[in-house]
Amino acid sequence: MRVPNHIGIIPDGNRRWSINRGMTKDKGYDHGLDPGLELFKLCKEAGVQEITYYGFTTDNTKRPKIQTNAFTKACVDAVKMLSKEDASLLVVGNSKSPKFPKELNEYTTRRDFGSGGIKVNFLVNYGWHWDLENLFIGGEGLKKGKENIINKIYSSDISRVDLIIRWGGRRRLSGFLPVQSIYSDFYVIDEFWPDFKANHFHEALRWYNKQDVTLGG
Repeated sequence: MRVPNHIGIIPDGNRRWSINRGMTKDKGYDHGLDPGLELFKLCKEAGVQEITYYGFTTDNTKRPKIQTNAFTKACVDAVKMLSKEDASLLVVGNSKSPKFPKELNEYTTRRDFGSGGIKVNFLVNYGWHWDLENLFIGGEGLKKGKENIINKIYSSDISRVDLIIRWGGRRRLSGFLPVQSIYSDFYVIDEFWPDFKANHFHEALRWYNKQDVTLGG
């Protein structure tokens, strides 16, 4: 089976999962922690070289405070969980904003934990407009070629994404890494993220294996 080098993860549906169980919207985020760790281990076993988790966006911070506190805490807990694994960790997002959790400042430069190995990126307080803002300062970034564009975006240490998997049934990217996802295959799982099952991942890999990856050629 052809395994993607880099998988992007959009773990959506936490709020809807909570509502369906008679809970308030903020309660679903903690239930996404164990799925994230299980998926990391599955990716490692399959030979995936890099994973990017979509934590929360700058737009998400417009939600009620009880929700923003909940998903921010979940992101902090998730990164700390992954720091106990063999992983090369990087958190990417607007760390100058007060919405960025100070507990993750130490991860904004890539750090190896355990034996390192698989690259794990976490998008926290991330916005596509923030990521690309240097490209539009005087337009210089757009005039000097592809390599210069890649070097000028804030997420430049994240490689091109081969496969994006989104839970929760929505058919949209929601601003996920616009440069790196330009040729990504996009697989949608209808179940909510807290209902993650290993078979979701295996089905996505089987689907990806059947795709004609040409990168435009």
